[in-house]
Amino acid sequence: MKKQKKIKKNVFTFNAIFLEEPDGGYSVSIPALPGCFSQGDTFEGAVKNIKEAIELYLENESEEKKLLRNRPKKEFMAPVELYA
Repeated sequence: MKKQKKIKKNVFTFNAIFLEEPDGGYSVSIPALPGCFSQGDTFEGAVKNIKEAIELYLENESEEKKLLRNRPKKEFMAPVELYA
């Protein structure tokens, strides 16, 4: 019996910030990947488009971008209330 080769795949998880646009649709950015933005007419479309944008970003990533992406940091979101 032949032993099967295991295919290794890297799994990347990025935080995405989605903004509902006033004229409809969504814009989305990836804070860990400076300059990685996309948009979509629907939320699902924006998710699909940002995945493609991340793939392209990582394919064309320069050494400078790698350094920015790999710097140690803790990233989180929290609500901030302002009473005016």
